[in-house]
Amino acid sequence: MAETPNGASLGFEKKIWDAACILRGNMDAAEYKHVVLGLIFLKYISDCFQQRHDELTALGQNAEKRDSYLSRKIFYAPPSARWEFIEQSAEKPELIGEIIDSAMKAIELENSTLENILPKNYARPELDKRRLSEVVKLFSKIGVAKHGNTKDILGRTYEYCLARFAEQEGKRAGEFYTPSCVVRTLVEVLQPYSGKVYDPCCGSGGMFVQSAKFIERHQGDVNKLTIYGQDSNPTTWKLCKMNLAVHGLTANLGPRAADTFFEDLHPDVKVRFIMANPPFNLSNWGTPTLRKDSRWKGFRMPPAGNANYAWLLHKIYHLDRRGRMGVVLANGSLSSQGIEAAIRKEIIRRDLLEGIVAMPPQLFYTTQIPVSLWFINKNKKRRGRTLFVDAREMGTMVSRRLREMTSSNIEKIADIFEVFRSGTDERERGFCTQVTTEEIARQNYIITPSRYIEPPSPRDDGEPLEQKLSRLTGELSGLVEQGREMDQQIRERLEAMGIAL
Repeated sequence: MAETPNGASLGFEKKIWDAACILRGNMDAAEYKHVVLGLIFLKYISDCFQQRHDELTALGQNAEKRDSYLSRKIFYAPPSARWEFIEQSAEKPELIGEIIDSAMKAIELENSTLENILPKNYARPELDKRRLSEVVKLFSKIGVAKHGNTKDILGRTYEYCLARFAEQEGKRAGEFYTPSCVVRTLVEVLQPYSGKVYDPCCGSGGMFVQSAKFIERHQGDVNKLTIYGQDSNPTTWKLCKMNLAVHGLTANLGPRAADTFFEDLHPDVKVRFIMANPPFNLSNWGTPTLRKDSRWKGFRMPPAGNANYAWLLHKIYHLDRRGRMGVVLANGSLSSQGIEAAIRKEIIRRDLLEGIVAMPPQLFYTTQIPVSLWFINKNKKRRGRTLFVDAREMGTMVSRRLREMTSSNIEKIADIFEVFRSGTDERERGFCTQVTTEEIARQNYIITPSRYIEPPSPRDDGEPLEQKLSRLTGELSGLVEQGREMDQQIRERLEAMGIAL
């Protein structure tokens, strides 16, 4: 059974993905993504409903009472939306599209929180109904129970398919997907055990899902996490609603998709944790109408040509007095000049910057721009000190173009933050160091980690120094002599052609 670099089993998930790929045909990944994810979601709702239905039947209770499901945070599935009915309908390919669309509509009618969320375009002519019927049959044949808890396995499947679609869509994937290893690094450093968590550009909700998984790994109570999110893309906003539902999570994503800068859907909310991967170097994000916005109070309005620092200040504004956040930003934000430099100086002067992690290249499907993780903390344990980590050599290549951080890589970064917070003055050449605010000021508030971290010690290959110098001197002399010989050959050939030098 295949595994990811993070150790997750891919048996069931890959079978679902392979089955779904039957649908692809000539459809773009961006188009058939919603078809596949919608089917997974429909299967999730039906399986969870059926499990509860069987429990109620065994107890001799009314298994069709809606409140018996809603009180357990289980979506009610009317008879026409249950997988058994969908599976039977797969024998009639000419009707399967209309039947699935009707099932989606029926679920929305019975569950108000899903209103206008589910895809309802399975009957459209360009979708091959024969292939759609085959996918439904294959989904039915792949048993869920033997692979584990229904919610867990279908949640993992949804995530796995999101990642595969992101891989296929390339640059367009940045609207909805952040690599799980990047998200896990943010979560492991921040440790969101309980409280309010917020992502103002939440995409498909990966930050929230990983936060819940972190709590579960530490035997915590996921119900102690209150989720707030927002996204400007209506399609991505719906993906997030479905993704969270598949993982059994409830969230306040606002009543609709909206631009975070111009229509903050949570203007008065202060949170304990923020995790986000905003669009890199977004231009034309603001207008003079935002110049006096309270989010920039005490700083300066970020430049209209780049939203990196607008995202930073928006998030700092939404942190409570003990809040901390982790955000992915392009490396240019570490040393940018002008207004951004002034804002960065003020963030550091207020002692809000806890750490910077320079990340490895090739982590994203969407861009090759080098990135770093910023960690902001309004209640730093190490006052006047900042941790710098250089993780650029971490990770392993999982394809010719893509790198992933391993679990041990993520654990090492999280551990060094714990050591730092504990008061230990930890330094490792080539990897990490901690510096005072005064030292950062002497560097003109440029916070590129390599400015502060000592380079790794040169490896000792065991060759005595005198012997190495003699060998290298000999090699250099040989190269110089070869250069002279080549120069002479070139001159001779040019002269033979009648070209004098």
